[in-house]
Amino acid sequence: MKRSTKVTAIIIIFFLIITGVVVSRTIIGKHFQKKFSKRPPPGIIVKVVNQKKFYNKVETFGTAVPIRTKSYNIEKYEIISPIKFNKKIKQGEIIAKLKTRNIIAPFNGVTGKRDFSNDLEVSQSSIVINFDDASTLYVDVDIPEVYAPYVNKGLVADIKFSANNQKIYKGIVESTASRINTKKRSLATRIKFDNSNLEILPGSLLEVSIKYNERSSLGIPDTSVILEGNKVYIYKVDEKNITKRTEIIIGNRSKGYLEVKSGLNNGDVIVAEGLKKVRPNGKIKPIKK
Repeated sequence: MKRSTKVTAIIIIFFLIITGVVVSRTIIGKHFQKKFSKRPPPGIIVKVVNQKKFYNKVETFGTAVPIRTKSYNIEKYEIISPIKFNKKIKQGEIIAKLKTRNIIAPFNGVTGKRDFSNDLEVSQSSIVINFDDASTLYVDVDIPEVYAPYVNKGLVADIKFSANNQKIYKGIVESTASRINTKKRSLATRIKFDNSNLEILPGSLLEVSIKYNERSSLGIPDTSVILEGNKVYIYKVDEKNITKRTEIIIGNRSKGYLEVKSGLNNGDVIVAEGLKKVRPNGKIKPIKK
């Protein structure tokens, strides 16, 4: 009896120890699981919604034309001294010295040479000189008829030259035609811009963007939107830093910002970047960039 009682006591104690270990590990595991499962909210870049400048635009192409130009047909035998081509000449200075006369610059400009085609006999004995004032250039463009009501004198135009499309030249609509060209269904428009450093040569092909309907509207970064079919969503952040998925209606895009027509108010806070880390009704740590 004593031996069996001792064995029974040992077995009971063994099971008590095992049970104690299991219970202890369970309690400790739940403690650490609870402690480390509380992750801090992710840091997300937010933006306050405010007013931005937006506009519509018409894009087209045109050719650079000098503000003033004059041509001279000269007989080669009359030339006394070499003509300086592609050089700046001031008003009143001599363009060409001839036997019978001197050609005087009527304005500040640059002298250029234009030969007749080789199949003409006169090309062997004559040359044509162009004298251009390219300090200001014009570019004549055809505006599609549908945009004609919006294009008026004084509108701002951005002009790019293919050789340096990173630089934008600022132009002004100088004039428009009084009627639509019925063959082209377009409105002839002339734009003027400064070229005092002579970076653009007359005859260059230019890309023209005429701005119209400039306005002030709510703007948000284009990195803040979620596109789903025809709908656009953003995450609005409330006072408790909780994100609310909100549908908005957008308009034009300008310099990395989207125009908001409805769905937001001035002063609202939205998620600007890091949309993949955000969940609806989730908490975030706002970072104002």
